[in-house]
Amino acid sequence: MKITAAKGTRDILPGEVEVWQRVEQTAHRLFSLYGVQEIRTPIFESTDLFAKSTGSDTDIVIKEMYTFPDRSNRSLTLRPEGTPGVVRAAIENSLLRRGEIDRFYYIGPMFRYERPQKGRYRQFSQIGVEVFGSSHPAIDAEVMEMANSLFTSLGIIGARLQLNSVGHPGCRPAYRQALKDALEPHRAELCSDCQRRLDVNPLRIFDCKVPGCGVIRANAPVILDYLCAECVTHFDGVKECLDTLGVSYDLNPRLVRGLDYYTRTTFEVVSDKLGAQNALCGGGRYDDLVASMGGPQTPGFGFAIGADRLVMIVAELHRHAAPADIYIVHLGAPALKEALVASRVLRELGLAVRLDPDAKEVGKQMARASAWGARYALIIGEREMEKGAYAVKNLAAGTQREVAARAWDEIRREVVNGG
Repeated sequence: MKITAAKGTRDILPGEVEVWQRVEQTAHRLFSLYGVQEIRTPIFESTDLFAKSTGSDTDIVIKEMYTFPDRSNRSLTLRPEGTPGVVRAAIENSLLRRGEIDRFYYIGPMFRYERPQKGRYRQFSQIGVEVFGSSHPAIDAEVMEMANSLFTSLGIIGARLQLNSVGHPGCRPAYRQALKDALEPHRAELCSDCQRRLDVNPLRIFDCKVPGCGVIRANAPVILDYLCAECVTHFDGVKECLDTLGVSYDLNPRLVRGLDYYTRTTFEVVSDKLGAQNALCGGGRYDDLVASMGGPQTPGFGFAIGADRLVMIVAELHRHAAPADIYIVHLGAPALKEALVASRVLRELGLAVRLDPDAKEVGKQMARASAWGARYALIIGEREMEKGAYAVKNLAAGTQREVAARAWDEIRREVVNGG
C-alpha cells in the first residue's frame, strides 16, 4: 500500500525550501529593526485556550480545529492560530511589563480542518507579530507599516492595505442590532452558516464567501456609522499616523476579522496575484484579550501573515533566481583536490558553490552547471594548474577570462559584481 501525505498537507521540497528560507530570513532581519523579539510557543495547547480567546461560536472553533484527548483525557488542540498561545505565554512567563511596550513575533505551523485549495492547506504556516502595552494609534500604524515593509522587502509591489474599525464592546452592540434588523427579513435567503451567525454574531456574515450572501449584505448598514466618539478619535488618529508614515490604504467598512477578540482597528493586506483568496495578511487591535485570559488589563495589536501564500508570490517573482553562484568544473585527480579547496574557500566568502566530485567529462560538467542554474563556472584542469590560472566563465554571457590560481577575492568579485 502506497502511503501519501495526508490531505491538506504537503512536502516542501528542495527548490521551494530556499524560497521559504528567503522569506523567513527577511522577516527575522526586518522585525529586529523594529525591536520585535522572537517567541516560540507549543504546537498544541489546551482546547480551552482557543475556545476562550478565539470565540466559542467562531467557524475556527466550531468546525476547523484539530482537537483530541491525551492519555489523561485532557482536551488538547493543534494551534489554529498564533495569537492565543503568545498571549498565554506572555501571561504565564510574566513578559508583560507595566508601563512598557512589549513586541514579539513568531513563525511556525498552524492547523485547521479547511477545504484545501490554492495557497490554503490544513497544515499551514503563519508569520505573526504581537505588540502589547499601548493603545496609541501610532502603534496600530507602525505595526501595519511593518507588515507593509516586509512585503516591500520581498519585492512585492501593489499589495493594498484595507482598513476598518469595528468599535469596542461599548458601541458595537448598537451596530450588531442594526445589522440584525436589516438582515432578518432575508434570513431564508442566507446560507445555513449565516443564518446561525445572524443569531450569534451578525458581524460574521461579512466573512461569508457565498455569493448570494454577499448580495444580501451589500445594502446592510456599515459599522463606521455607529462608532462612539472615542472610537472615531482613535480611528482618525490611526489614519493620520498612516498618512504621516506614507502608507496608503483603502477604507473598507465591511472588513471584519473572523475572531471575537478584535476591537477598533482591523486591517488586511490583499494582493491581486492570489485570485479570489487574495488576503496576504490580517490583524488588528485586541485591547481586552489579555485580561479575558487572566492577565492584567493590557492593550494589544498584531497581525498574522499567511506564509504559504506569501511564498507563492515570492517564488513567482524570483523564479529565475540562480540556486548556485558558481559551479566548479574539474578534470583529473589533482584538479579535484584543488576544486575541493576552492569550494571551501569560496563558500567561506559567501558564494553558493556546486561541485560534483564524481563527474568526469568537462562537457557533462558544463551541462550540469546549466542544469543547476549556476551563473558562473570555475574551470580547473591540468592545463589550468600548470599555467597557475583558472578560467572563470559567465554562463549567461558566454564570456570567459583567466584569473590567477587561488585569487579567491578576485574570483568572488567576478561572480558578485561581474568583474
